[in-house]
Amino acid sequence: MKLNNATLASLPVGVTAPAYDRATLTPGIVHIGCGNFHRAHMAVYLDDLFAMGGDRDWSILGAGVRAADDKMRTLLEGQDYLSTVTELDPTRTSTRVIGAMTGFVPVDPTNAPLIAAMSDPAIRIVSLTVTEGGYFIDPKTGTFSPDHPSIQHDAAHPDTPETAFGAIIAALKARRAAGVPAFTVMCCDNVPHNGHVTRDAVTGLCRLFDADLADWIAANVAFPNAMVDRITPATGPRELQMVRDKGVEDDAPVTCESFRQWVVEDNFPTGRPALEKVGVTFTDAVDAYETMKIRILNGGHAIIAYPGGLKGIHFVHEAMEDAQIRAFLDKVETDEILHIVPPVPDTDLVAYKSLILDRCSNPAVADTVRRLCLDGSNRQPKFIVPSIRDLRAKGSDATGLILLSALWCRYCFGEDERGDVIEPNDPNWAHLTWVSGKARENPAEWLAMREVYGDLGDDPVVAARFDELLRAVWAEGSAAVIARYLDGTL
Repeated sequence: MKLNNATLASLPVGVTAPAYDRATLTPGIVHIGCGNFHRAHMAVYLDDLFAMGGDRDWSILGAGVRAADDKMRTLLEGQDYLSTVTELDPTRTSTRVIGAMTGFVPVDPTNAPLIAAMSDPAIRIVSLTVTEGGYFIDPKTGTFSPDHPSIQHDAAHPDTPETAFGAIIAALKARRAAGVPAFTVMCCDNVPHNGHVTRDAVTGLCRLFDADLADWIAANVAFPNAMVDRITPATGPRELQMVRDKGVEDDAPVTCESFRQWVVEDNFPTGRPALEKVGVTFTDAVDAYETMKIRILNGGHAIIAYPGGLKGIHFVHEAMEDAQIRAFLDKVETDEILHIVPPVPDTDLVAYKSLILDRCSNPAVADTVRRLCLDGSNRQPKFIVPSIRDLRAKGSDATGLILLSALWCRYCFGEDERGDVIEPNDPNWAHLTWVSGKARENPAEWLAMREVYGDLGDDPVVAARFDELLRAVWAEGSAAVIARYLDGTL
């Protein structure tokens, strides 16, 4: 059965339709970047809210600025912007059709349709999932960098921008000229202090060509911080077949774990949907939740990923079934990471760590080690390096996390420990592979990547420990070195 509005009333048994009339929805949100995570997270929360009978003026208008976004638009347009979300749990599987998206802006190189959509007074929130690496952050300073060619293009051609941030600026300029209140810009990416980072990208770009408008944006536009969490694998043949086996033809299905969490700063001057009714936490303590999640979950993903990748393990749950990798994760989390995570309201950090181990062990999700290894050059500076810095500030040598960095370096050599080629898995793969080769003889070359480590390589304890550990990984193999870490003889 092809998924579309006409077939919603006759879906197969076991596939749940939206519990509301989609014809009553009108858009209040433009969301840029409608990949799997967005459709398994924000769209699900809104779908739940619409089913309660209110907030029908907050449906999602999808949008994008890349070629991949245009492909997604084509897929979703062909099924009336519906998609299935299958929640995977070891004991049960449930599939529902999500109807919270009611349109998708045409993707155009000039972004004129996107600018027009965001200029509409009915749009009160513009949200984004443009990946961790999409915010033009200078890794050496941790602040917005104006040097990227796309930023330089938008500064020179602000009326025909090619980035999401340039389009947001153009729409805000149009709204100011028309006397329309500014929309709220809400980041839904897994970036530390994501609201501040998004504000810096928008105002930083704007200052390159219109300082007065940048000042107006800084004074009038809200950029709430948020923490988002749900394990959502990429869609492949398995996921496509899974929903077809249920009797539905969906060209853009999503699978995910049953767990989800969304914590948001309540800063929406032009209004927001009542998402607290469906489990979203609105709080001033977003930073605490964010630090917990980034250090324990995202840091934990890296601790699983690189030992698993070097062993040639395919699925994350298979890596968790490896007793050594599971013990490595548990020890680094317990002995190192938990000690530098500040208290979180109404949360037991030890229990949260146990939850993370359980979530990563879920075989039904079938998340891949390769996905967790992806984009280390952007993820390591956000998820691992800050923890090493905090541990060093407390006088710890951070052995487990430095060992993890050595394993990442070994992974980036491009060949696992079985001798199989590791296909490119980072936007900077060629450079990482080259540096990894140099670091095999001189480990200091790896820490010299200031775009990843900043000045951390200048710390003599870190430099000596990394040198020792990387040489040991090459000489003995990762399993032997991890074993010595676990038994305390390293």
